[in-house]
Amino acid sequence: MDLHARRADSFGAQAEAYAEHRPDYPVAAIRWALEPLGTDERLDVLDLAAGTGKLTAGLSAEGHRVTAVEPNEQMLSELVRRVHGVRALPGHAEHIPVPDQTVDAVFVGTAFHWFDQEKALPEIARVLRPGGVLAVMWVEPVTDVEWVRDLERMSATSVESERHDPVSIMAHPSFAPEERTTFPHSHHRDSPEAAIAWINTHSRMIVIDEQERAAINDKMLTYLRERPETSNGPFDVPLLAEVFRTVRVSE
Repeated sequence: MDLHARRADSFGAQAEAYAEHRPDYPVAAIRWALEPLGTDERLDVLDLAAGTGKLTAGLSAEGHRVTAVEPNEQMLSELVRRVHGVRALPGHAEHIPVPDQTVDAVFVGTAFHWFDQEKALPEIARVLRPGGVLAVMWVEPVTDVEWVRDLERMSATSVESERHDPVSIMAHPSFAPEERTTFPHSHHRDSPEAAIAWINTHSRMIVIDEQERAAINDKMLTYLRERPETSNGPFDVPLLAEVFRTVRVSE
């Protein structure tokens, strides 16, 4: 298994920590993504590569009928344990286990960079109803804040980040040109240790050896304990949600 595939499949061992420590998604971003549908009615929505249900929970809270599809058994089990009232299915973006034209929107939360778009986009088009929406989201730290930028730099590992910027939706005849926007967000952390627990759920941290991980964690903990923004009790990590949306068109 190559490194990319190993990283894509690395999250299962950290499923509980992922559910506990990863940030959620802003409601405003979900609503913006669905605007092209022109309705406030309850929709049939697919959360693709749903992980432990961070985005699934937000979609469900908005009142939509949600189907969550996730390839990793441990992540899917954690989703089922934490998010109730949704349909949860094993599957992946290149082979989606739902019938043709049965969903109004497909959401992808911080996972689109793992997809083989040449195979995934036709599958996403297949399950979407005409006029349906594909919405791709990332939530990232705001690195023009000094302490956040320093923390990101300290969390670098011998394995490079899988991506440096959100991945555009490639041109495809089934989809209109993408639109994109951003939304401010934040991630509440009770302590420096909780912030480090969040960073440790990223694949670049999961796949390195224990010695390297421990050294990076020690460095980050020392730094966070020294910074006035993070040293005393709870704090919020400033985030930015970047959202891409495109509409399923007739070919």
